[in-house]
Amino acid sequence: MTLRSNSREVIPVPDVAEAIAQVSPLPLELWVAGLDYAGVAVFAASGALAAARQKHDLITFIFFAIITGVGGGTLRDLIIQKPVFWIVNDMYLFVSVVVAVLVYISGPGRWRLDALNWLDAIGLGAYAVIGAAKALSAHVPPVAAVAMGVISATFGGVIRDVIAGEPSALLRREIYVTSALIGALVFVGLSHPSLNLGFWGPALAGFLAGFGLRAGAILWAWTLPGFQARERATPADERD
Repeated sequence: MTLRSNSREVIPVPDVAEAIAQVSPLPLELWVAGLDYAGVAVFAASGALAAARQKHDLITFIFFAIITGVGGGTLRDLIIQKPVFWIVNDMYLFVSVVVAVLVYISGPGRWRLDALNWLDAIGLGAYAVIGAAKALSAHVPPVAAVAMGVISATFGGVIRDVIAGEPSALLRREIYVTSALIGALVFVGLSHPSLNLGFWGPALAGFLAGFGLRAGAILWAWTLPGFQARERATPADERD
């Protein structure tokens, strides 16, 4: 597929559906739907674990699971003007509810904080790829598809943290959004039809890139350099 710019230049746009057709008899929609369910389940679990940390009731568990599981994908679909996925198919809500109930009946445990961080990391890596793949399948240009991957991977977690009264990952000095950005970039870049890599190679590479970077941030507290503002010189300093 190609797009034409105002300068009449022909710009190639990666078409994930064509790439998958080369290696699989199943259409893109089936692959992405399967990955989408998995991504929603993982993010829903992280939302339910956030409710568990504050010892909420089952209804709140379900609420947190749903908003975290479908939040990023909802914003993505609204931006690219596609039907919102969980309204078209309410099985996504069912998956979120089941996950919330399972987390609720699993009982208390010291593992919850670690599980929350790692499930969020897995969901971030997976949804960076899923969001970008859905955008590409809607013939969104590559740069915008990367942005959709980032939004899909991070927005649900941001909503979860804000509602739970937790410091948002966006405001902490740790690598979070950058992980989603790298994962989406790797996937979109490797999905270009000229590379002829199909779907699973770029998808796995994108997931590992995003998840690996986030895992390093969790294990070794990786951060990016912060902004260093210059201190204004005082009159005494200027005289010196």
